[in-house]
Amino acid sequence: MPDGVTATAGRPDSAQRAFNLAIVVSGIRCLLAYILLPFATPFLGLAPGVGPALGLAISSIAIVANLVSLRRFLRSSHRWRKPVIAIHVVVIAFLIVLVGIDLVQLAG
Repeated sequence: MPDGVTATAGRPDSAQRAFNLAIVVSGIRCLLAYILLPFATPFLGLAPGVGPALGLAISSIAIVANLVSLRRFLRSSHRWRKPVIAIHVVVIAFLIVLVGIDLVQLAG
């Protein structure tokens, strides 16, 4: 197997693509929640609860994407395996905090 990848491990390029997707989805969530929605919703006449509701949906997708990528990196022999796993753990923890904030905002 190339690059020391075992038969049961994921391919490093596949793990890297999953990481890229997970970070992009997490970044889109933050972009929407902190830049776009606070300024756009009043101009579009949307209810204040739209931001947290949309944040919950996107956070769920981002958490799943990060977990899938984390799983692939755990199985790979990618040279950046350990730092990327640490990044995923931090991003997932941050997203869980954001989910809690969104739930509190929706509960009023």
